[in-house]
Amino acid sequence: PNAALRGHCALDGEGRRLVADAVDRGGMSARGVHRALCVARTIADLAGEEEVSAMRLAEALQYRAYEARHSASR
Repeated sequence: PNAALRGHCALDGEGRRLVADAVDRGGMSARGVHRALCVARTIADLAGEEEVSAMRLAEALQYRAYEARHSASR
């Protein structure tokens, strides 16, 4: 599954930087990164895009951050 995801979610330099920031600053785990990449791939698919852009990855990371903030308050 991970190899298949990497093939469908190849990241450019900006995307790799976003992931590194999420891990370094936000404490995101490898599992969290995997989930964010899956969400980014879905967003790109819904938009009819072949590639997962840094913009789509940033959107997915924002959803993950929102989810983390709001699930902690439950």
